[in-house]
Order: sequence, then structure tokens, then C-alpha cells
Amino acid sequence: MELKTVKIEKPADMNFILGQAHFIKTIEDLYEAIVQTVPGMKFGIGFCESSGPALVRWAGNDPRLIELAQKNALNLACGHSFIIFMESGFPVNILNTIKNVPEVCGIFCATANPVEVVIAETDSGRGILGVIDGAKTEGIETDTDIKFRKEFLRKIGYKL
Repeated sequence: MELKTVKIEKPADMNFILGQAHFIKTIEDLYEAIVQTVPGMKFGIGFCESSGPALVRWAGNDPRLIELAQKNALNLACGHSFIIFMESGFPVNILNTIKNVPEVCGIFCATANPVEVVIAETDSGRGILGVIDGAKTEGIETDTDIKFRKEFLRKIGYKL
């Protein structure tokens, strides 16, 4: 077995969700879940098929985000993994909906941070072991940090 890391290539402020599912139908169900939950969200999905022709299946409503999803899914090349890039919304807007798609087995991350995906490769294929999501934690928040956090959440409309 060989361990590798694959960097997710994206604009610095672009949010995405990386997960694992189990069936070719996943790509259509993820598409339907997103448009029914946040109709105005722009997105692209790439899904790595792990049998048959082993293709990157794709869907979305924005050509640039579809291309980004296709490219990153192919770079990962891990069976049954999927990646969703989005604009005009955040992972928190669709995350529970995505988790409730029957084929979805789990979510590795939902973030705008720089991410490296830890991959194991064998003669049989590739699999995701986990992710490195953002920077190493540097300390404990202070009262000033708490004040900033609370003000920020209210400024962007996530808390009243």
C-alpha cells in the first residue's frame, strides 16, 4: 500500500463538500437534493464510479463549477467518492440534505479551507483515509476572540 496526499484545487474562498457514497444513482440524487434545498445555489458535482467503466460521473448547474468538480474528482480517483463545489450558498445550507441522500455513506469535510486528502493506493484501487482541513490549531480563544466570533456570526446572518 502506498500513502499519498492529493490537494483539492480551488479558488481560496470556494466552499466544497467531500464525501463517500455507494451507487451510480448518487450523482442524480445529489443534484436533486441540492436544487430542492437551495434552488439558487450554483454548484458542480463529481462522483468517482468504482466499477464498470470507472468514470467520473458529473452534474451541476454551472459549467465552471462542474469543470472544477470533474478535475478534482479525477485527481482523487477514489471509488465512490464525490465532491461538490458551490457558490451562492454554503455547505451548512445543504449538508444535512446531502447526509440524508440514501446512497451517502459519510462526509469527510465541508469547508472553504485549503484541504489535502490522504489517500491509500493498492493494486485494487484508491481510497480516502481522511483529510487535512486547514491549519493546525494554535491556542485557546480569548474573550476578544469570543466577542469577534459572536459578532461575525450575527453580521453574516447565522445568529440573531
